[in-house]
Parts: sequence; C-alpha cells; structure tokens
Amino acid sequence: MFSLTNATTFEIVAIWCVLLIAFLGLGYALMLRSQILKYDKGTAKMQEVWGAIKEGADAYLKRQLRTIVPLIIVLTFILFLSVYVVPPSEEAMTRFAGKSEASVKIIIGVGRAIAFVMGACFSLMVGQFGMRMAVEGNVRVASASTRNFGEALKIAYRTGTITGMLTDGLGLLGGTLIFMVFGVSAPDALLGFGFGGTLLALFMRVGGGIYTKAADVGADLVGKVEAGIPEDDERNAAVIADLVGDNVGDCAGMAADIFESYEVTIVSGLILGLALMNLNHGELKWIVFPLLVRGIGVLSSIIGTYIVKGSKDLKNNNAMDSINKGFHVSAIISLASFALLAHFYMNEWKAFFSVGVGIVLALVLDEITKYFTDTHYRPVKDIAAASKTGSATLILRGLAEGFESAVWQTIVIAITILTSLLIYNGMGITYVLYGVAMTGIGMLTLTGNNVAMDSFGPISDNANGIGELAGLDKKARKVMDHLDATGNTTKAITKGVAIGSAVIAAVSLFGSFLTDVTKIQGQMKVSEALRLASTGIRVSEPIVFIGVLIGACIPWLFSSLIINAVTRAASKIVEEVRRQFKIPGLMEGKVKPDYQNAVDICTVSAQRELIGLALIGILSPLVVGILLGVESLGGFLAGVIVSGQLLAVFMANTGGSWDNAKKTIEDGLYGGKGSEAHKAAVVGDTVGDPLKDTAGPALNPMIKVMNLVSLLAAPVLVQYKASDWGMITTLVICSVIVIVSVLYSKNGGFKFLKGNTVNTSGKTINK
Repeated sequence: MFSLTNATTFEIVAIWCVLLIAFLGLGYALMLRSQILKYDKGTAKMQEVWGAIKEGADAYLKRQLRTIVPLIIVLTFILFLSVYVVPPSEEAMTRFAGKSEASVKIIIGVGRAIAFVMGACFSLMVGQFGMRMAVEGNVRVASASTRNFGEALKIAYRTGTITGMLTDGLGLLGGTLIFMVFGVSAPDALLGFGFGGTLLALFMRVGGGIYTKAADVGADLVGKVEAGIPEDDERNAAVIADLVGDNVGDCAGMAADIFESYEVTIVSGLILGLALMNLNHGELKWIVFPLLVRGIGVLSSIIGTYIVKGSKDLKNNNAMDSINKGFHVSAIISLASFALLAHFYMNEWKAFFSVGVGIVLALVLDEITKYFTDTHYRPVKDIAAASKTGSATLILRGLAEGFESAVWQTIVIAITILTSLLIYNGMGITYVLYGVAMTGIGMLTLTGNNVAMDSFGPISDNANGIGELAGLDKKARKVMDHLDATGNTTKAITKGVAIGSAVIAAVSLFGSFLTDVTKIQGQMKVSEALRLASTGIRVSEPIVFIGVLIGACIPWLFSSLIINAVTRAASKIVEEVRRQFKIPGLMEGKVKPDYQNAVDICTVSAQRELIGLALIGILSPLVVGILLGVESLGGFLAGVIVSGQLLAVFMANTGGSWDNAKKTIEDGLYGGKGSEAHKAAVVGDTVGDPLKDTAGPALNPMIKVMNLVSLLAAPVLVQYKASDWGMITTLVICSVIVIVSVLYSKNGGFKFLKGNTVNTSGKTINK
C-alpha cells in the first residue's frame, strides 16, 4: 500500500503514525459522545421542546441529502472521465511504472472519483453527525444548568468538541490514505478529495444559512418587534424553526466549511510540496512535513479541549477564559512540537516559522474579531449607544465598524503572506507559495479547538431557548445566558478564522494553479518566456484586468442572490407567524402553534436555492477560462479572493457587532428589553443576521470552489484552443446554465415551477 522508493525509515513510520493519530482523533470523538449521552435530558417539558427541535433537524438533513445526491453522482462520473481529456501526470506514470497508459488512466480516474466521493461523504458526515450531536447536547446543557455552571460548560464544550475532532480525524484520514496509496502522484487524486469536501461545504453553508436566518428574521420581526413577546416564546410559531436553524447553520455549515479548508490546505500543500521535491532531488520531506504537522495538531487539540472546564459556581467564573486556556495550551504544545520537527527532520527553521506564523495569524484574527464583536470592547458599546437615537444611527455605526474590521483583518493577512515572502526570500516563487500553504496548515492546526468553539455557540443558544420555553428558574437562566453570550463571541471568532483560512487556502490554491499551468506548459514545450511562472499574472494586460473585474463582481452577485433568498423565505415565515397569531386562544396560551409548518417552510425554501447558487460557483470559472484564456482566469481568481475576503469579513463582523449590541441592551442597558433602544437594536440585529450567518460565511466555500474548479480545468484550458468545437460547446452550455441559475436564484424559481410545494409531512404549504 505505502510504496515510496526514496522514503526513509523515519518517514514510513511517521506516516503510519499520522494514520493512527487520525483514528485516535475519531476515537476521542466517540468517547466524548459516550460521555455526553450519559447525562440526563431534564424535565418532560424540556424533552418535549427538544423533541420538536430534533424532528425539525432530522427533516432538514433528510431533504438536503435528497437534493444534493444527484449532483454528486453526476460530478463523480465527470471526474472519472476527466482523466481521458488530460492524461495522468508524469508522477502518476512513474508511480505505476510497468502498467500501460490505459491502465494508469483507469487507476487515476477511479482514484479521483473515489477521492471526490470520500471528500463529499466526509464533509457530509462532519456536518450531519456534528449537528445531530449538537441537538443531543443542547437539552443536556439546559438540564445541567439547573445543577451548576461547571457541568453545563463542560457538556456544551465537549459536545462541540465531537464535531471538532471529527473534522480533524476525517480530514487527516482522507489526506493520509490518498497519499499512502498514490505516493508522489497523490495530487492527481487529492484534487477530487478537496473538490468533494468544498462542494458539500458550499451546499451546507448556503442551505443552512438560508434556513437559519429565514427562521430567525421571521421570528424576531413578528415576535419581538410586532407582538412584543420574548425571543423564545412558545406562542411564536417560528421558535422551533429558529432553534433548528442554529444547528443547521452554525453546526453543520461551519463544520463543513472548516473541514473543507482543512482539506484544501493539505491539497495545495502537497501539490506545492511535490514541486519542491522535484526541485530538491526527490526529497520527500516537503510532502511529509504537512502531514506530520496535521498529526501533531490533532494530538494537541485532544489535550487542549479536554482540559476546558469551569467551577460549580458562576460567580467569579468566565466561560471564555476557560475556553481560551484550552486553546492556548494546544497552541503551545503545537509550537514546541513543530520546532523539534523542523530542527531534527527538516534540518532548517523556515518550515517552523511558516506554520508558526499560521498559529499566530489565527490568534491575531481571534483578537481582532473579538475586539469588533465582543460586548466588552468599544465598538459594540458604541453601537449600543447609537440605539438611543434610533435604528438608523445604530445601523450606520455598525456599518462603519464592520468596514474598519475588514481593513485590519485584510492587512493582517497581507502581512502574513509578506512574512512567507521574507522567510523564503530569494529562493523562488514556489518556495514562497509553499510557505503560504504551510501558514494555512499552521492556522488550521487547532481545527479541533476552533470547531469546538463554534459549535459551543449554537449548543448554548439552543439550551437557552429550551430553558426559556421550559420555564426554568432564574439561576439556571443566568448560567445559560452567560454561556449563550460567550457562544456569540466564539461563533464570531471562528467565523474570522474560517474567513482567514479560506483566503490563505485560496492563495495556496492560486499558487497551485500557477504551478500546474506552468508544468503543463513545460510538457507542451511552451517557451520559458511565455510560461505563466515567468510572465506571472500581468494585470497590465487588458484581458487579464477584465478577468480581475469579473472575479471581483462574483462575491457581490453571490451575496445579493443569497440575501434575496433569505428575504423571500423570511417573508413567508413572517406571513405564517402573523397568520397563526390570529388563531383564537393562541396568544393567551390556550392553543399551541403549528411549529412543523414553519419548519417545513424553511426547509423547502433553503433546498430550493441550493443547486442554482452552487452551479454559479462551479461553472463561472470555466466560462471565463474558455472565453478569455488561462491567464485571464488567474486574474479572475485574484479578483474573487480579494473581493470575497473584504466582503466576507465586513458582513460577518458587522452582523456580529449588531447581535451583541442588542444583547447588551437586553441585559439592562438603555432601558433593557422593550425599550425604544431595544427595538432599534432588534432591527439592527435582524438586518445583520443574514450577513453574518448566511452571505458572509457562504463566501468561504464559494471562493475555494472556484479555485479548485480552475485548478482541475487548468490542464484542459492549456492544451485545447478556445476555437475547438468541444470548447465552444462547453462554453455555450456553461454560459446558458450560469445565466439560467442567476435568473432562477434572483426570482426564487420560475413561474412554471411555482405550483404547490409539498412539505416534509406531505402537506401543501405554499402556492
């Protein structure tokens, strides 16, 4: 299975150890699951609310699966057949020497297709299993809050850690297995692995984001603003859909998002490592080092996450301090281990500095995000103060803070890339790009911790909702309020890390794109003066600048379409909640609302939008590449990365700051709940919700999908002329599908398709 003729004994043993560590991470997740399920689920009322949440989550997951499986099947066949359009790499022919070219094509084609399915399935498993565990954990956190703070914190964080370790374990397992089977030809199959994970993340981010914010916005507008009832009031028909949505968007969506960043950085790291191996007389250390770094990261996350706990009493106790302690312990263990690895294995310190910079980048992005979104710092306090003069001033203040936050985060990322340039100064562009990839791998070293922090947010939020609906006492509600507020901050922090990692991963893939194109050009005997590595992406060329402009537009178009989708779905929820409020006896608590109908509206609306938005991300790079050429496609990718980074950070931090400004007012500031300041803050939070939980996070996988599609298409674009009939046909088909997808997403479907829609229960819910 593992066959590398020039591998040292240490390298062979190390790779097997990495594989074992992947299984250890998965075993740790199963151990935590066993621990969590032993805790009780509280009173009958709490379990009744929990049962409704679980039913809604199951319905969403089943419908999502039915929506995406057909496209996965089609793409699996396309990836298998892609090897017949562009022959396997020279490394693949070397790896399978002695076999005919036809046999190697079949091996690589099957490998790429299986890797794609494996990446998609792993991403789906992380999202679905993590979400199901979050649903299991929320009611147990609510129950534990009636006993003591420490137990509630431990359950919430360890439930989130299950998702984190699944992300770590499955990501490491997939990359390592593919490397062990394919050796130096692993990039031929790894592209499929990365694409599968990225595509599923896009589906889960888009669908989950639309679902959660349609429910949240609809519930808030009618419940809080119009009816003046609490956030999680059982009379609100959308309250269960809102609680389900927290899991759909922030558990399943974020887990899949970070998982695919985890995959993609490995893919780009191994592709660039292969290029350096060829430059350094076949030294495997450039390929093995990224896998060892990931293995160390899994071990350090296991240690760091397990020590997170609090004392029994909430007084003088802070959940954020406990979580940060675990993160910092993991970071210290990782840095010390990387230093030893760099010194004794790599025999140089440049690799250590690259991954070290990645960990520092994650910490810095944490602090910047925390500053702009945490209730303890000036920006959120100023936004809350602006509520005294109305919703307009509050929104304007939030916009200003969001714009500024995007500047600082982007500058930090620019400095990070500059650091890679300085570390590998004078050694060539491939070394610099490898350094950027190692920075991305370093940044996601503590993925277990990051995903645990993110999942902690919706678990605590759900627990708080269950507590309110079940009528728990003030002491328990105080514990849950504290965990919920901490969860808002951890969600905002992990969004910052997710966006930053997406950009670093995209830059790494961009470097892989340049390397791949140059390699194909070399095989085609293109002169050195004309190769992309020599000429670079020349922005001074009008055709390239056109690509940059088009690429910069795509994130804005994508965000427009997805926010439109949220608005349409939220409008349906508003109408449904208003309708049910008119039911005799409902507002008096004598009649229960129909929660399932609201859940079904959100589910159907979210799934309806998925395919169209995904096709825009998959096919638009092909249109640009065929129409304008491979160099213009490089400009297109640069535009997507820069524009997407700024827009994603702006939306995530602006929405987060509005959310926490509202929470500070609800805690008693400026009149507390029901005051004019609170009404203004609710409007700001309602506007910000689709930004921070739908459009902003969805840009992460979209950026990487476009880069991976470009990387897969690069050999075709180099070898075939745009005037060939096959290319013309492909261009026409892709262009038509993109235009139809945009129109479909913009209008929420087509008139001839807008008949009655049947929900998950078999009832007709809209016309």
